[in-house]
Amino acid sequence: MPRTALITGASRGLGLALARALASDGWQLVVDARGADDLGRAAAELEERTTVVALAGDIGDETHRQALAAAAAELGGLDALVHNASILGPSPQPALADYPLEVLERVYAINALAPLRLTQLLLSHLRPGARIVAVTSDAAVEAYEGWGGYGSSKAALEQLAAVLATELPALRVYRVDPGDMNTRMQADAFPGEDVSDRPPPEDSVPGLLRLLDGDLPSGRYQARALVATGVGVR
Repeated sequence: MPRTALITGASRGLGLALARALASDGWQLVVDARGADDLGRAAAELEERTTVVALAGDIGDETHRQALAAAAAELGGLDALVHNASILGPSPQPALADYPLEVLERVYAINALAPLRLTQLLLSHLRPGARIVAVTSDAAVEAYEGWGGYGSSKAALEQLAAVLATELPALRVYRVDPGDMNTRMQADAFPGEDVSDRPPPEDSVPGLLRLLDGDLPSGRYQARALVATGVGVR
């Protein structure tokens, strides 16, 4: 039976780069994104290499999460669950003193609570030895001015993943910092700046593949350091 992965936020950026690599390696894929057009184009490309179920929707919506779980069950379960979808919040990023709480609630709902809920729905569909990957950020562990909203939501995601690793010792649960990347989110985070000097998302994919294919213990890793040094733990 081919291995199967569910990747959220897979219509562009890191999610699409990872999906391409897994498709080339024969993995079946369940992918989602908010934008139906972008997801449709990504799915058409991926379907040339493997079986793909693409579901457009908001990961913050319970009906959409239920549909993702049903798709995973239809394919016979998952070997990997990659929580990649997230939102930045306002651009430019406001100071915490000025951060609208109703907006921050939405950031937390998408970046922390939605991954937890999707994990809850998928636990019974994870095959023995499955990997759960939470894509995080250095803003989760460093205090950057203007990054309190996004960074604290990723810090919450990291703690949730760390506790899941303790509670689910039969699985591997990874928190992965992909590093700065030349993506639309990076551009949104720095409006008016040229982010083309950032590495492409593809540079972070080999580290993610090492986690999915290797035997590293649950923990926090830096994707590019995994390949550069062979360790990458933080």
